[in-house]
Order: sequence, then structure tokens, then C-alpha cells
Amino acid sequence: MREPAHTLAMQGIDTAARVHWNLSTAPLVEAAVARGEGRLSRHGALVVETAPHTGRSARDKFTVRDADTEQAIWWGKSNQPLDPAAFARLKADFLTAIAGIETLFVQDLHGGSQAEHRVNVRVVTELAWHSLFIRTMLVRPEIEALARFVPDYTIIDLPSFRADPARHGCRSETVIAVGITEKLILIGGTAYAGEMKKSVFGLLNYLLPERGVMPMHCSANVGARGDTAIFFGLSGTGKTTLSADPARTLIGDDEHGWSDDSVFNFEGGCYAKMIRLSPSAEPEIFATTRRFGTVLENVVMDPVTHEIDFDDATLAENSRGAYPIDFIANASADNMGPAPRTIVMLTADAFGVLPPIARLTPDQAMYHFLSGYTAKVAGTEIGVTEPEATFSTCFGAPFMPRHPSVYGKLLKDRIARGNVQCWLVNTGWTGGRYGVGQRMPIAVTRALLSAALDGDLDDAGFRTDPHFGFAVPMTAPGVDPAILDPRATWEDGAEYDAAAAKLVDLFVENFAGFEAYVEESVVRAGPRIVEPV
Repeated sequence: MREPAHTLAMQGIDTAARVHWNLSTAPLVEAAVARGEGRLSRHGALVVETAPHTGRSARDKFTVRDADTEQAIWWGKSNQPLDPAAFARLKADFLTAIAGIETLFVQDLHGGSQAEHRVNVRVVTELAWHSLFIRTMLVRPEIEALARFVPDYTIIDLPSFRADPARHGCRSETVIAVGITEKLILIGGTAYAGEMKKSVFGLLNYLLPERGVMPMHCSANVGARGDTAIFFGLSGTGKTTLSADPARTLIGDDEHGWSDDSVFNFEGGCYAKMIRLSPSAEPEIFATTRRFGTVLENVVMDPVTHEIDFDDATLAENSRGAYPIDFIANASADNMGPAPRTIVMLTADAFGVLPPIARLTPDQAMYHFLSGYTAKVAGTEIGVTEPEATFSTCFGAPFMPRHPSVYGKLLKDRIARGNVQCWLVNTGWTGGRYGVGQRMPIAVTRALLSAALDGDLDDAGFRTDPHFGFAVPMTAPGVDPAILDPRATWEDGAEYDAAAAKLVDLFVENFAGFEAYVEESVVRAGPRIVEPV
């Protein structure tokens, strides 16, 4: 089903290929297997590999710098400029390449679940499993709506394309080129499907602030009382795991908008990390890996039994699973919920300094939102031999086209208008840094989150953290009070103080670039060095 007047030819795509329009799950899986793009696991998931690209190629992403985008984009490391003439040459070569492909797959989809704030996206791919992936991840229109579908933006995804840096103004043979004015995104030289998903996220992050809508890199769920919670966090901090709570309704696991009256999912699927997935700690997510329609990327599968080994990182540390959101039993039917009552900012502090939970003032919330702190640990990347602080502003710098202060001010305004309670939750280490202490038990994190969301911490006694200034509960239902004070969990308090001072320095250094864009009260809400007594 499609709008007959809006053909590929109408969009300048001249092809004699056999074009498959808006195929559903079963025929796409059938095509992917028949074409040798993937294999079925023992339990029915489609298993694919994307080497050599097993993650986003952030250094190969560019945005066309023209009169429309010159002043609107936050140019820099995350938003590299591309000359319009280079984009024109790239587009011409993409169209030449696509003319020689025998089979194409097209999906007409929505980016955004709230009708008045969504964009219509047409995605043209050369791989059947890419078509299945993006159909899984974005919002699928009703069948009758496809007959009236008119795309606002188009993505052309050709893993076989090889860019020429000298001709196309890019860095390598891989390219992700965003043409906002032309409403066209070109992805070539990589089979990593997440590039398509994040390109749509970047579009919404560009468009929605002008409408007063807050775009967010977060998960979200809602309780029985209509109490929506949103969870900010970088990869590996627990957004997907913690939002998949059997006691609450899942709105989404990664990308949302916050309008005047609702939190709405940008997507219709989830994209969870699979490495070391635990059936006991993450049963809802584990169950999706045994469903027909799930796509498993770069997981290791036994060639004979087709059993999956989630503990094997041979192919990638960043192994992923894409599945429709309704594979989670308690997912929201319309991917939406009321405006939030609670904000949770997740961090995996590998230095073992931050408490497992702390309450934030609005100024502190804006400070930590703009900081976007987490930490890498040894072994996850070449050259990382000890904990390494990572600051990704707005908990998603690579996907934020506008200056971070735009998103920060939107967040602070919405917190004030909705009287939203804010928490910082550390899912990282306790009892010492990585290699000395232990990872925060997920049962402790879940218990603390439940207490915060249910209001059980409202009347708890709080202490003020001497380094970060936020309020830390001294007791919580079902949680050993000793774990709530990170210094007390270390064998040597002086070593903790030294680690805390180092982390404070890193926060202050990172935030220096934002001080000119925020109120003085936000700067004062940051951490400070505490001289030992």
C-alpha cells in the first residue's frame, strides 16, 4: 500500500529495480534469509552481522551548512559541516548507484507518536533486514493511512556505496550526510542499522524545539496513577533495563518528546544492548530475543544449534536487539503518557564516588543534564585501562543539532511548570572504583527507583553531599543504609576523598564551556572541591 502519486521517480530516484513497498515482518524476514543477509536463531529471531561497523560512525556524520542551518546548528565535533556543493555531488553519485541496484525496499513511517509533532519519513534501503529494522524502530502507520502518505524527509541507505573523501567532502568511504534543507539523508558505507534510527532522532531534535517541544534521549514509563517518569542516560547506564518495569507501563526505551500535555515516544520499537543479557535480571528484554520479528545484531550464534551466546563479545561489545515495543507485555498501546512527574538521570560512575540515588533541585538538574556524565571502564575500548569520565551533553550530544543550552532551558522551564521531582541515580560502582568495588546491584537500583517513584522517599531523612551538594536519602525501604553513603563503602575514606576531588575537577572543567549560556544559579549548583579537615 502506498500513495500512488508519490513514487520514487517523483523524488528524483530513477530506478528500474524491483521495489518492495511497505512489506511487513514475515516477508522481510523471508527475503533477508533468502538473500543471505541473516539467519534465524533457534527461537526465531533474525541474526545479522554488520562488521566492520558494529556501532555508529560518529566521525563520518556531516550536516549540510547552508543559509538555513548556518545559525541554527551547534557546529563542532558532533555536528560537522558539509559544503552544499559536496552534498550535491554525493547526492548525484547516490542516485547513480541506486539506479544499478536490482531490488529496493521502501518503508513509509512516522518519526513521533503524537500526530501534531511527528514527521513522515520515507526510508529506501538495499537490504531487506534494514527495511525490517527501520520498520520495527519507527512508528508504523495504519494500512489505510499509507494510501495518503506523503514523505516530509527521505533516507537513502546503501551499505554498498563507497564515498570519495576528495569528491564528497567527507572523511572516509563511510558517510552519513544530513541535508535538512533538501530534506534528504544519505547513509553509505556502513551496515550498522542504528545510523537510520539516529538520523530520524537528529531531525526531531532539530525541528521540535522551535515548536516548544522538548526532544529527549531517554526512556519513559508510567504508573497506574498516571505518574510518568523519564530516564535520561547514555548507553550502558540502564535506560532500557530500568524502564522495562513489570509494575509500570512502558512508553518507550530511547527517544521521546515532551509536549505541553504528554510524553510521546518517537519510535515504535526498542533497541536494547544484548551483551551479557541476563534472563533473571532482565526477563522482559530476554523474552524478546526468543520472538520471531526481533533482529539481533552482532550476537554470537552457534553455527550448528543456532543457540545464542549473549556473553560472547567476539563480534561486538555493542551487540543489539531491535524488537517492536509491543513485545514488552505492558507497553503503552499508543506510545504516550501524561506529562512527567519524575525525572531520573542515570549515570554509571566507574569511580565509585556518586551515591546510588540523590535528589536534585531544578538548577542541579539542569547542571547534570548539560553535563551528561557517565564513565567508560577498562576493556570496553582499546586504550582504556582505567575508569574514564565521559561527558555527553543532554545525555546525547551526537544527536543534538542545536546548542545544548536550547535543550537545557526547555528542560528547566518544563520542570518548573510541572513541579517535577528530579533524581540522579548511579548504576555504576560502589565500595571502590572499577576493579576494586562492585557494580551497583540491580536489585538495589530497582528498589530505590520504586521508592522514589512511589513517594516513599519524600519523608526520608536526607544529608547534603559535601562534594556535589545534592540531597542523599539516609534510609530507603528494603535497602541496606550502608550502601547509601558511598564513602562509607570504601575501605579507605582518604582514597574516596581523593577520587571525589578528581571527579569534581572533571565536572568543573567540562562545565566551563556552558557557564556563559546559563544562569549563575545553575553554575553554583555544580560540585565543589572540599578541603580535607
